[in-house]
Amino acid sequence: MSVDVEQLYKSFGVLADAKDNAKEHPEAYKTILKGVEGTSAAKRLSAQFTSRFFKHFPDLSESAINALLDLCEDDDPSIRKAAIKELPNLCKSSKEHVSRLSDVLVQLLVSEESSEVSAVNSALNGLFTLDSKGTLTGVLSQILSGDDEVREKAITYLCTRLKSCSEADMSKETEEYVLEQLKKVLEDVTGGEFQKLMQALSGLHHLQTIQGRQQLVNIIADQLKLDQDFDPKDTDSLNRISQCISMALPLCSRNVHSSPFINYMCQKVLPQLSLVNQPDLKLEILKELSDLCAHCGATEIQDSIQPLFQSLVDFMPLPPTDESEDGSSAPKPKLHFSYVECLMHSFHQLGRHNSDFFTSEEAAAKLKDFRIRLQYFARGVQVYIKELKTSLAGKSPTELRTEKENQIKLVALKTCNNINTLIRDLFHNPPAYKASINVSWKKTTANKKMACYKTPRFRPQKRPSTGGNDNDDKKKERTLYRTPSGKYSSNISRKLYAGRGGYSNKRGGRKWGGGRGQYY
Repeated sequence: MSVDVEQLYKSFGVLADAKDNAKEHPEAYKTILKGVEGTSAAKRLSAQFTSRFFKHFPDLSESAINALLDLCEDDDPSIRKAAIKELPNLCKSSKEHVSRLSDVLVQLLVSEESSEVSAVNSALNGLFTLDSKGTLTGVLSQILSGDDEVREKAITYLCTRLKSCSEADMSKETEEYVLEQLKKVLEDVTGGEFQKLMQALSGLHHLQTIQGRQQLVNIIADQLKLDQDFDPKDTDSLNRISQCISMALPLCSRNVHSSPFINYMCQKVLPQLSLVNQPDLKLEILKELSDLCAHCGATEIQDSIQPLFQSLVDFMPLPPTDESEDGSSAPKPKLHFSYVECLMHSFHQLGRHNSDFFTSEEAAAKLKDFRIRLQYFARGVQVYIKELKTSLAGKSPTELRTEKENQIKLVALKTCNNINTLIRDLFHNPPAYKASINVSWKKTTANKKMACYKTPRFRPQKRPSTGGNDNDDKKKERTLYRTPSGKYSSNISRKLYAGRGGYSNKRGGRKWGGGRGQYY
């Protein structure tokens, strides 16, 4: 039998007058609990009174919690919100209920009512203030065992909560608990979930040390599955590599080495790079390899130098012969400037850790072949630089800043200048590893200056001398080097590749999207 508003106020008066002796009037509290079966006004009063006197009746705690949870499922949104608001008040004196109520509240985040979701978030935050570990235990429970919709909401709340936490909000013990639980979660995640969770973990205060960053790098390495073979035909695997490395890079330093990733890339990915048929993904991976090489351990990457060098050589052709077997002119090989910048910079960084790579007796033939390739590639770079400068001549600073084609040309120009710098270093005998470059894909101060790139000025050609000169005749007889045909020809415009998807897994096949590369 339900009770009306008048009975609720009467029971409230009995308990309020009793003050600390309210526990002597359990029947009055039971009457308040029956209010959940009454009218809308009775339900709202019942929710308010139930939480107010909850601490006096531990023997009725289960009935009180169930009464409020029933109201959280009421058809009236205003009653649901009133009940949700009161849930944290149950825990002010009884924190043992925090994890249970947190678990329930997370499930309510799937509501379509924005005001109700806001009330749930406020209630969760109230529980978090009372007991951060208990609250996150309930949230993590739904991440581990909830359905996909609830899991997504729980992950979003957890990440938002962790990012906004101050050092005083969670103890080191709580942070370590969250880390251990999330390691279990990360055993079965989609790409998007992994990114969100890693971003949240990186904000934990006890991980802001060298040891903490190393733990995060190890988690990423486990996700990348470095012990497994690389499948060049699997787009999801490619995206996994690209995105995992992009997350690991900010964590790597002189003290937190990137060597495991470098070894995986050089020994398992590069030998099969030619089988990757997505140029944008291929370029993105090579850029990340170049960035990783800045944080390697000298003794840990020795076995990776040779496969890296071989991959570089594969992109640096030998000079073509004058004629092909059928007597026709041999085609000019394509020069992949963007790929070579990445690989040459990677080799330039790793090569300094193996001084015998080109100086041992058995390396003489290798060095000779490499120098021929360097010389030929340098000629192609010089021609392309000249073409780029010619195409940029006469452009105003505004045109260079705003027109996408001009911006692409400026980056291409920087790519070629970087290759030039590295070739000069490697052309020493023995090769040197002293030069430093700002890679073309990073926006540095130098890149910003390029936005105000000044129009190239060229000296006017001298008029031919009226007097005879044998040297001039010899110059006219030389055959000018022609720009390699294909995508690096005089047609400077470049094709932009569409965005790529990502890897999916057990949890519903969601894609792991990413940025796209631009190659020259």
